[in-house]
Amino acid sequence: MRDSPKVELHLHLEGAVPPSFVRGLARQKSIDISGIFDEGGNYRYRDFAEFLKVYEAATAPLTSPEDYHSLTRAVLAESAAHGVIYSETFLSPDFCGARDLGAWREYLHAIREAAEAAEAQDGIILRGIVTCIRHFGPDAAREVALCAAETAGDWVVGFGIAGDETAGKPRDFAWSFDMAREAGLRLTAHAGEWAGPQGIRDTLRDLRVERIGHGVRAIEDLALVDELAEAGIVLEVCPGSNVALGVYPGWRAHPIGQLYDRGVKVTVSTDDPPFFHTTMTHEYDRLSEAFDWDDGVFATLNRTAAEAAFCAPETRAQILKRLETA
Repeated sequence: MRDSPKVELHLHLEGAVPPSFVRGLARQKSIDISGIFDEGGNYRYRDFAEFLKVYEAATAPLTSPEDYHSLTRAVLAESAAHGVIYSETFLSPDFCGARDLGAWREYLHAIREAAEAAEAQDGIILRGIVTCIRHFGPDAAREVALCAAETAGDWVVGFGIAGDETAGKPRDFAWSFDMAREAGLRLTAHAGEWAGPQGIRDTLRDLRVERIGHGVRAIEDLALVDELAEAGIVLEVCPGSNVALGVYPGWRAHPIGQLYDRGVKVTVSTDDPPFFHTTMTHEYDRLSEAFDWDDGVFATLNRTAAEAAFCAPETRAQILKRLETA
């Protein structure tokens, strides 16, 4: 399934940084991040809390727009190699310029330049979703929302929230989401990964998003599952991430199959692929094995993802045409 065209909606740009890339950059800048790797050179963490710390440590060598230009090229080359034709990536001004609007514009310009070069070379289209970090708090989120609102347009197309789901309540971030909405950005939020179904309900009520990142623990409340299906809420599901972090013990135990069968609009993404030893090809192969899904199911998932993408209508039409042609 490596060459089949794919649409990915849930990818953290820094979370997709290859270990070799970040090690090389750290050596150039004399930054010691050796403690975040295991003996095989892969990212090392025991649980989700440590994963967040390792993730943030891995961003330490990324200190300039030029670094993000190189990172974007590396990430998109890997995605394109696994058939991804359209991707939406989470970008955080927390890591790109410390939430300073002028610095954020410089980082964004570098990322966009790299994305345009990748599109010309590999045919992969990238769009950005500006994302606040939940455990950094509501005040920081407001600054991120301002960065998002000031750069909203044809490339920055969405706003979201990631990080530790147990930090605060969705309503604490309502002001930031309201600002992003007023700027014309479309909205998504991480929920239902570590917190249960009530976290999804609170997020939908208080932040009024149209997509949920993960959302898999909705399966614990079948009434909520039916509500998601009826409302057409799209879930950005990352099965390999959930299995790697221990949310579920294995692929066959993952609820994506049940959610799909009950009519929920599910999509497939890699989240932070090198951290979880996955690719889009790996996700598809393992889902095919676990649920006996055929090409028709994956075609449905990709069409769902394309229709839920935050891009402009003409870009969506282009993506759908490529999927139909394939």
